[in-house]
Amino acid sequence: MGHSSAVWDCKAAIEKTKDLNGVGQVVLRNPQGASAQVSLHGGQVTSWRNEHGEELLFTSSKAIFKPPKAMRGGIPICFPQFGNCGSLELHGFARNKVWAIDDNPPVLRPNDSQGKSFVDLLLKPSEEDLKFWPHSFEFRLRVSLAINGDLTLISRVRNVNGKMFSFSFAYHTYFLVSDISEVRIEGLETCDYLDNLCHRERFTEQGDALTFESEVDRLYLSSCKVIAVLDHEKKQTYVIRKEGLPDVVVWNPWEKKSKSMVDFGDEEYKQMLCVDAAAIEKPITLKPGEEWTGRLQLSVVPSSFCSENLDLEKGGF
Repeated sequence: MGHSSAVWDCKAAIEKTKDLNGVGQVVLRNPQGASAQVSLHGGQVTSWRNEHGEELLFTSSKAIFKPPKAMRGGIPICFPQFGNCGSLELHGFARNKVWAIDDNPPVLRPNDSQGKSFVDLLLKPSEEDLKFWPHSFEFRLRVSLAINGDLTLISRVRNVNGKMFSFSFAYHTYFLVSDISEVRIEGLETCDYLDNLCHRERFTEQGDALTFESEVDRLYLSSCKVIAVLDHEKKQTYVIRKEGLPDVVVWNPWEKKSKSMVDFGDEEYKQMLCVDAAAIEKPITLKPGEEWTGRLQLSVVPSSFCSENLDLEKGGF
């Protein structure tokens, strides 16, 4: 995405509006024309476009946009549970709650704000939530769009309870791809993973890259901080940088499972791939007053640049 050193008004690049169902949303823009859209329903990023206006995140044509159903696509926030590994609803309740705009968030480090348009959101448990998950917390989410088009999500969960609690977490990112059979993931080689299609049996990734010929549902453990998703047909690469999130979920439902999901088109598995920065195998545990931070930065670069210049062993922010 393009670069610019011009001074620009970050606050003027933020638009607060409502969707067709009257749910609040925030649109972030940068000087080059890139944009991101964040719904207050679930704190969910629902769109990320490059400077040419091309969408980078997948949303199903059958997605249900009306609360309380979570939308199939974008970047849902999975908290305090991922999947069905617990007593709560699938992927936890955060993605089905209405978040508030946080006008006075605690300070983040300077490079999380400078040269970026951003919005801060806040989720606190309702009385109803406390009946099912009896832990008081403050969940702060910053979504920012940089001048170069990078999209960053920073989650901060603080324990304001009188007792310790644990949770799992994922940024359930749906990438839009040209053809799943032409996509590969680099950065997961030699990682152990739990295969959900084999009763969570543990394996070690043997290949130099992960490619797709059938359904995949895996949890990669203790992965490196940078993962690359290469789309050969588009000749572009999604670069995923993460902190505080040791695991990576890789999911594509393929043909049979696609047909069983009411909010997903039968053939749409060909145009999507979920690669989630996550903390699942070892849940995050917070003592009273403690705070956890999980960061995700998404970039798009030409695939030639990635293969020649991207060092997957290093990275970070």
